[in-house]
Amino acid sequence: MEVTDLQAVATSAERRRRILKHVGISAGVVLVLALIAGVSLRLWLSHALNASLPQVDGTVHTRGLSTAVKVERTAEGMPAIHAGNLHDLAFAQGYVTAQDRLWQMDMLRRYAEGRLSEILGSMTLEHDRAQRYLQLGAAADAALPHVAPDQMQLLNAYADGVNAFIAESEGHLPLEFRLLHYSPAKWTPHDSLLVGLSMSQELATSFPTKLARETLTARLSPELLADLYPVGSWRDHPPVDGHPSLSAPNQDPPDAPLDETQTKLTLPSSSIEELQHVLHPFTCDGCVSGSNNWAVSGAHTATGKPLLSNDMHLGLDIPGIWYETSLESPELHATGVALPGVPFIIVGHNQHIAWGFTASLADVQDLYIEKLRSSAANPKQREFQTHEGNWLPVATRQEVIHVRGGKDVPLEISLTSHGGHPTPIISPMIPREQRPLALAWVIYDPEITASLPFQAVNQASNYEQFVTAFRSFGGPSLSAVYADDQGHIGFHAIGKVPVRGDAQHPSGLSPVPITDGSYEWSGYVSYDLMPQALDPESGVLATANARITADDAPYTLSLDWENPYRNERIWKQLLPSKGLTAADMMKLQLDVYSDGDRVIAQKLAYAIDHSKTKDKRLHQAADLLRVWNGNMETNSPAAAIVSATRTALWPMLLRPLLGSDWRLYRWNSRSFVQEELISHAPARWLPSQYSDWNDLLTAAVQEGLRDEHAPGDLSHWSYGAMHRIDLQHPLYGTNRIFRRIFPAPAGPGNFPLPGDTITVRAGSATFGASERFTADLADWENSNLNLPVGQSGNPSSANFRDQWTNWYDGKPLPLPWNTVKAQHTLTLEP
Repeated sequence: MEVTDLQAVATSAERRRRILKHVGISAGVVLVLALIAGVSLRLWLSHALNASLPQVDGTVHTRGLSTAVKVERTAEGMPAIHAGNLHDLAFAQGYVTAQDRLWQMDMLRRYAEGRLSEILGSMTLEHDRAQRYLQLGAAADAALPHVAPDQMQLLNAYADGVNAFIAESEGHLPLEFRLLHYSPAKWTPHDSLLVGLSMSQELATSFPTKLARETLTARLSPELLADLYPVGSWRDHPPVDGHPSLSAPNQDPPDAPLDETQTKLTLPSSSIEELQHVLHPFTCDGCVSGSNNWAVSGAHTATGKPLLSNDMHLGLDIPGIWYETSLESPELHATGVALPGVPFIIVGHNQHIAWGFTASLADVQDLYIEKLRSSAANPKQREFQTHEGNWLPVATRQEVIHVRGGKDVPLEISLTSHGGHPTPIISPMIPREQRPLALAWVIYDPEITASLPFQAVNQASNYEQFVTAFRSFGGPSLSAVYADDQGHIGFHAIGKVPVRGDAQHPSGLSPVPITDGSYEWSGYVSYDLMPQALDPESGVLATANARITADDAPYTLSLDWENPYRNERIWKQLLPSKGLTAADMMKLQLDVYSDGDRVIAQKLAYAIDHSKTKDKRLHQAADLLRVWNGNMETNSPAAAIVSATRTALWPMLLRPLLGSDWRLYRWNSRSFVQEELISHAPARWLPSQYSDWNDLLTAAVQEGLRDEHAPGDLSHWSYGAMHRIDLQHPLYGTNRIFRRIFPAPAGPGNFPLPGDTITVRAGSATFGASERFTADLADWENSNLNLPVGQSGNPSSANFRDQWTNWYDGKPLPLPWNTVKAQHTLTLEP
């Protein structure tokens, strides 16, 4: 190599070194700047969080009060509000709730009305479209004029309290508002109705299941459909008199198509899956918004007075859906949980009675396949045919979705009429649906939507006053349990349920969209004929979303009851028990025994024993299953095997018959359906590639182990490895990088979770007991209440996640009554 070449090489090498040096320096500078930016952002976030913490001590002067209000807060952040009158009590409840939950309240009303895209952009556009077609906002508007004047005054007082806090917080609003660069609008009574309607939607949206069943009805024989869609079960134990027995489902409505183009089923399965995801984006498979509740008389307790318990199973979020509150004025004294945005206590007790709820799962929605035509007088005007054969104009309502960073999206909502109320045509919210489908829903009746019972409930002193408070209540449809200090226990189904067809000869319920005029709504089931019981001889009342109707009930309330296992387990535990205490109630709320899973475990072990397999791991699985106690505990290998197998088995059974449509099978009691299929092994369900059910079930175990990546030695596997919970704040905790910069934990952490969807302790990664409550009628101070995470929505608050350990471990927290150990005292002055 010549000298010039060597010099060139040296020069090139030196250039590379200089470049690398500059790159290194630049990278270092960028890293330092990034660190400085990260530290600066972290400091700003910390300052913003701390600045938005509410004032909980001292005095605040605010307009809207007539007298001073004292707010005492416990160590867990529960406000005990003491006011001189009901108006000031409602005002203070709105003010205090907004102190801890203002952003949640704003999101609840936006979620219900379909206004999330205004702040979140196009990512929530499909949700907002769906909500606009469902017309919750219009339902709230229609109901407002029908709200009783005294209730409207209290709604306005509550709104005034929220707005007083908003006005005082200008410049230091909760951090969510600052990160998303917007300020909350004033709270109104309309918003309170919206929040209540969103709970109705959460607990009573059945029409996607009807669409899915319509598709499966076109693909399966009547025998297979009967297997998949039972109504009730032999495990049922209704809380009313009568012996539980299997109910027969109503026949499908007769096929009476109006015309080929408007009634022919052309909807692909993917459309229904997309609809279900838009309506329930975070719902787990098999999770039903339900609950457990029970009351036992003094004959079963240590004190001789009743005990009442309630844990409502809903989606788990941060902050949680409930806000623990105590309210006291000369007219009212009640404590328990409130729904942020709505005045008064929803579940809890006063000085005489205690109450709790579960979803009754009554069917309050129907889909009608409309027949439309253009008007002869005006071709641009569409008309629909009523069930009497008359033609009426289709009404329209104009909506506009404002999209942050994007163009406004105009919508035209078409409305027909059923049951005397507007019914929106929701086909445009269902991808690729061509038929005009109108949704009938009880919330579209403004008079019953305007019924607000909870002031009267909070003031009730006996069973008659309690049930009278709900006589006009529209919904959601619930099963209420009751106990009082005189020793009585009671149960009553509440919420309006439509009567289909003639009131004297009702048509029953339709499990699919309707083409038959005989299913028109003619009114509501009489409140006096709804399932109810008072002081049963057994001394026990319990509901858990399973069938609540007696065999001879005059009306069918639902075809789609929840799995019977939780309800069955509660009754079996309570009926023989004596000397029960509040601690025993918590123990039952934490019960993770699953009789259905244990039965299936035994069947799986038998199948492996009698199959041709030589696989040692499968035989180890059989050995673990046959000795399992049925508890869905986090350290259990057998629980993991059963759970994995049950998940794997459904596509193995359904895909050969339905192809990709197998995912459409949704039924509240499908875990019971699976138990029945495994127990009876019907030949009509055996896929052709398997010689018998033993081979099928063995293959399902093998598939489940593979899908869940089970270890070679199954004794080292655990249910908690696959069944976990990791709650995170929806804004602060979803991005990993932001979570590292954020100055406070955005959630309690990642934990193994015991129980499953059919145990008394029901739960999944995003679903479970949204509160646990027990009232001791012998001593109110011995009552307890737990929230999953905490009272505050601010991660810098000591009450952001301080209840997690108690909720997770099942350690009850006392629910203060007359004795409030105040850690903070705030006085609101007029």
